[in-house]
Amino acid sequence: MGLFDRFSLSKDMGIDLGTANTLVYVSGKGIVLQEPSVIAVDQTGKMPPVVGEDAKKMLGRTPGNVIVTRPLRDGVIADFDTAELMLKHFIQRVHEGRTLVSPRMIIGIPSGVTGVERRALMDAASQAGARDVYLIDEPVAAAIGAGLPVAEPIGNMIIDIGGGTTEVAVLSLQGTVVSESVRVAGDELNECIIHYMKKVHNLVIGERTAEDIKIRIGSAYPTRNDDENTMEVRGLHMLSGLPRTVTIKAPEIRESMSEPLSVIIDAVKRTLERTPPELASDIVDRGIMLAGGGALLKGLDTLVSHETGIVTHIAAEPLNCVVLGTGRVLESPKQLGLVFSGRSRNG
Repeated sequence: MGLFDRFSLSKDMGIDLGTANTLVYVSGKGIVLQEPSVIAVDQTGKMPPVVGEDAKKMLGRTPGNVIVTRPLRDGVIADFDTAELMLKHFIQRVHEGRTLVSPRMIIGIPSGVTGVERRALMDAASQAGARDVYLIDEPVAAAIGAGLPVAEPIGNMIIDIGGGTTEVAVLSLQGTVVSESVRVAGDELNECIIHYMKKVHNLVIGERTAEDIKIRIGSAYPTRNDDENTMEVRGLHMLSGLPRTVTIKAPEIRESMSEPLSVIIDAVKRTLERTPPELASDIVDRGIMLAGGGALLKGLDTLVSHETGIVTHIAAEPLNCVVLGTGRVLESPKQLGLVFSGRSRNG
């Protein structure tokens, strides 16, 4: 059986193993799993591991014997054992609990990861039960999933903003011409909100509350009714040590996120500066594509357009672009076979 013939098996999987969320695409079925990349482990062994949405609900609400962790940080594995365990649970869930399943996997990874980090991810997937593991750079997968014509001799620019990394790339003829990966993304925006609430309002909040603030009133560019967009936030007051509620406005949250947003914009500008003239001309004509969960931040497309002078679009399904891209490679491997950036065989 040839390399690409093997992808015809329905159990083969495309995976977006993200810092914030893990998505799984099964050939012929589409996206079958979308869960937070979170795992809860009972150190006493009395409770089986809990993964995904159920584990996320336990963040900050567990007794001392239960550890809730996100095994990926900045787009790479921070805790190998828990990442392997989480991935194994997701694979078994997709295959309805069957353990004697050895799927082939295509996994999207940040373009800036090191060789050691690539090997760690392939090893984790192999230990979790994968027979063959193929790696594809996330910006390439995101561009394919967003429907950009990456196989044509046309310049395509993608900005994929996830939980741990922002990937900026210019693609043409199934290859990456220029790219940059910065470990600043959704998590960094949340951290800035947490720091701001502590510094300005003396209020201690958690990651989930910061994420909620970002989604509800966070923005990257001013709007006409900014001052009217407010939100009540509950947390622990640092001075009194008691729970307290404060009211915050959209402009102050935007200001709190300005530093990481400027890092992302600088990465976009540096990438454009290094782009060959002919491809840069294509990008001016076609625009820039935003993908990833960060693309949903209100006004981000306007900010990118304002800073670069190039019209910026948001992908139709920004959260799903990477996993849809891996799925397209699963189902059209001969046409898109040049995009793999790593491979591990175990059988």
